[in-house]
Amino acid sequence: MLRHFAATGDGLPPDGAVEADAPDAGLRAALSAARSGAWEPAAELLARTRVDRDWGRRGQYSAGLAELALHHTGWFGEWRRARPGDPDVALVAAELEIDRAWEIRTAARARHVSREQFQAFRTVLCDAIPVLRTAADLNPEDPVPWRVFIAHAMGLGAPREVFDEYLARGRAADPHHLGLHARAVQYLAQKWYGSHEEMFAFAESAAAAAPEGSPLRGLPLHAVSEYALEHEAGIGKGPVAWSRIEGLVEAGLELSARFEPGDRRAADFRNHLALALIRADRETEALEVFRLIGTDARTFPWAYMGDPRETFLLMRQGVRAHVARRTPYFGGSVPAPATDGPPGATDTSTATTLPTAAPTAAPAVAHAGAPLGEVREAVLITGTTMRLAPAPGGGTFVEAAPSADQPGRRKGMRTTLLGEGGLPRLAATFSRGEKWPVLVVAKEGADYTLQLYRDGRPVAAHVWWEDPAEMPTHQEAAERATALAAAYGKTDHRPLAAVLRGTGDPRQHLDEAFAALGLPSLPAGFGHRPEPLAEFRGAQLVERRSFLRAIKETLSSENDGTSGGELPPLT
Repeated sequence: MLRHFAATGDGLPPDGAVEADAPDAGLRAALSAARSGAWEPAAELLARTRVDRDWGRRGQYSAGLAELALHHTGWFGEWRRARPGDPDVALVAAELEIDRAWEIRTAARARHVSREQFQAFRTVLCDAIPVLRTAADLNPEDPVPWRVFIAHAMGLGAPREVFDEYLARGRAADPHHLGLHARAVQYLAQKWYGSHEEMFAFAESAAAAAPEGSPLRGLPLHAVSEYALEHEAGIGKGPVAWSRIEGLVEAGLELSARFEPGDRRAADFRNHLALALIRADRETEALEVFRLIGTDARTFPWAYMGDPRETFLLMRQGVRAHVARRTPYFGGSVPAPATDGPPGATDTSTATTLPTAAPTAAPAVAHAGAPLGEVREAVLITGTTMRLAPAPGGGTFVEAAPSADQPGRRKGMRTTLLGEGGLPRLAATFSRGEKWPVLVVAKEGADYTLQLYRDGRPVAAHVWWEDPAEMPTHQEAAERATALAAAYGKTDHRPLAAVLRGTGDPRQHLDEAFAALGLPSLPAGFGHRPEPLAEFRGAQLVERRSFLRAIKETLSSENDGTSGGELPPLT
């Protein structure tokens, strides 16, 4: 896999260039001016979309401006005072009311939202009705207010006839407005107020009626994403025929081929297409779609699985790993990009890789600073078979468990959607978004490594080498010890710094480091057996599942039985 992994990056922009729902040049300039207190550029920008009847951009711009106004209010207040009765300021005000409601309720699962938050959420939505009506009345030909109305209906759980009215009014203004129809697909999802069959039928009908080359033709892929959160991929694994899903994915590929790489109009359905291809185990095609998307990640569908940008990058990384792994080590080559790549892509054609042996996972165990139940929920996202065991003191020991994964798989080998990298890579994944630290220890030959992760990021790392010449300097040891001690509430880092500079038995120094941090002793078999937790008292397996199944189970475990689905803030 290492031999070919670098080549899978051809045509892909670097992680730092990717942005979720990135504003175009016009909106970016208006947002910048608004932050400085000037509302006129925003007013001019939105007025232009109304005159040009560019409802697609109008919806994007109004949502972006409302998001800014949620936390930077001065410029918007001046705009409202300067131009009462302006349909453009009225539209932003309507978007802002929905954002304010979700700011109170938050995007947390229902079980984590207090009764007071729910009451305030509904109060703000009820009070917003006149604002939304004003936006619709001031510009009857604009479909965007009716998209906002559908978001409002979803939040309040309005009767079905109310949704039908909003949809009909929006379609009368523009029968092919993507934002309106995408929100309607969400409303019609089974987890909200519809059914799988109704959702798919609506999406397919709207796509069929759309003009040739319209991005609305990709609407069924939105339905595929909604359905994927409820059911596994494959024949007989859900109420909707798998052949129907496959047909929609094929139609999405054909539609994507009609747009240029990096085309912003195609980014919406291409993000859904990438997820659908991953779900169907078609990683090579998914990689090509990621190349076509370029830097233009979108909130949906990735927001259903966490932070949109981070999830987009995580899935892209996983696809690269799969493609590299399936490329023959000798004589094989990674499929080249079909195009020169989207704007902003990094040229990696000069990169070189050296032949290496097929990687095997080093024996490794992690200590997570949380109870087993909480860690179990977190590791679901890895899509890997993991073994957990309660550690003395309330923490949890964690290890990858390849022997319990797939029959016939050689011990020490592991396959995961998240790519190679062993337990450290997995720790970076399942610690993301958590408050507790994860300390990973691994044996590599005669050496022992220690790596600390917090919220998906490496904080400190150390290696006890068999060769005393590799001992760290006083400053290096102090810096590492300070970071490690802080993670575990130790005010004096000096005892640990002395351990990090030890030149004796690396395994003994590792135990001493755990003791200095107030952590329990490592499992007795660590360093001698590949899976020391297999015989640990109270150990249990978290079986490997697909990434999407893991997400579904995580969401289900957090569901408190309230009606309706869960969404990030509706915009």
